[in-house]
Amino acid sequence: MNHGRIIFAQILDGIDPKEFGRCASQFPTIRQTHALSAYDHFAAMIFAQLTHRESLRDIETCINARRNLLYHSGIRGNVTRTNLSYANEHRDARVFAAVAAVLMRRARRLYAGVKDALELDGELFAIDSTLIDLSLAICPWARWQGTQAAVKLNVLLEVANELPGFCTLVEGKDSDMNFLDDLIFIAGCYYVMDRGYLDFKRLYRITRACAWFVTRLKSNICFYVVESRPVAGQEGVRCDQTIQLNGNKARAGYPERLRRIHYYDKESGNELVFVTNNFTLPALVIAQIYKRRWEIELFFRWIKMHLKLRGFYSTTKNGVAVQIWTAICAYLLVAIAQREMALPGSLHRTLQLISTCAFEQIPLHQLVMKNATRIEPVDIPNQLIFNGI
Repeated sequence: MNHGRIIFAQILDGIDPKEFGRCASQFPTIRQTHALSAYDHFAAMIFAQLTHRESLRDIETCINARRNLLYHSGIRGNVTRTNLSYANEHRDARVFAAVAAVLMRRARRLYAGVKDALELDGELFAIDSTLIDLSLAICPWARWQGTQAAVKLNVLLEVANELPGFCTLVEGKDSDMNFLDDLIFIAGCYYVMDRGYLDFKRLYRITRACAWFVTRLKSNICFYVVESRPVAGQEGVRCDQTIQLNGNKARAGYPERLRRIHYYDKESGNELVFVTNNFTLPALVIAQIYKRRWEIELFFRWIKMHLKLRGFYSTTKNGVAVQIWTAICAYLLVAIAQREMALPGSLHRTLQLISTCAFEQIPLHQLVMKNATRIEPVDIPNQLIFNGI
């Protein structure tokens, strides 16, 4: 009897096999691997991410335990520890980076109607990077500083829907500011970042693209005040100024005027100095935009806690990149399923159900609804009623 498709197959519906094939054809392997195709490799690594497998042997054991259910998931090859190890080392990680880009575009279309809490007149993006720690003893190619090893994941996050819009994976010692050179800025959108990205020549690209940026100003930047605006009635705002950069290099990089806002955060007790090219929004809104940058920190924390980004299946540079890109793909596939099926609850709850029921033959929305937490009060009709005397 056909009981339906397994949960894992329903998650993989987020990427069309033909579309995946076009991505794989861009970066062919030196030697054809008929035993484990590119899609088999991708599906096995997504399975490992969703179910938190600890090793290649663990992946092999769990997948082959229910091999009769894998055909409709697209896995036709021989998933073994040896084949996975060879694929992680030799199949170009750019295949999975290209697939992640496809999934980002699809997720962006699905979540297009989501509005940010600030209700700005343009989309809000957060820019940041995170270090993914490795062992220097087994990954000497990833030396970062001293005895530490790491690779760096740069992310452009769509704040409203908490989805990555563009990512790059670079060496740990690569400067954060270089990521700005890879981005295409959209007119009318807002870009918020910390002061590690304060490079005026690169920020001027955002201005020339007719977009807005908000970041923090370093204390050693030389400038003079052109104009000061009143700040009465704006709680926490100490000053709101128009400034002109003073240093020759800074002024050559950004010849136009900027807006400087000194803000005191009563909750944390910190004094923050923002710089932006937007002169129309109230100073408090600029401060709130910067506060929304915290969403990208929460995104980094989420993927590190709930996906397999600690304990790598391969020690090679390509193998580590494959695992990181498949983690991004797994996040996007779950987010796409969450949106398409209008699943209730958080993304984390959906991921936990998938991890324990990957081989269940039940529609995903039924599984989620069946396990929905009941929050309304329970009324037991046969409860004894006590009448006080």
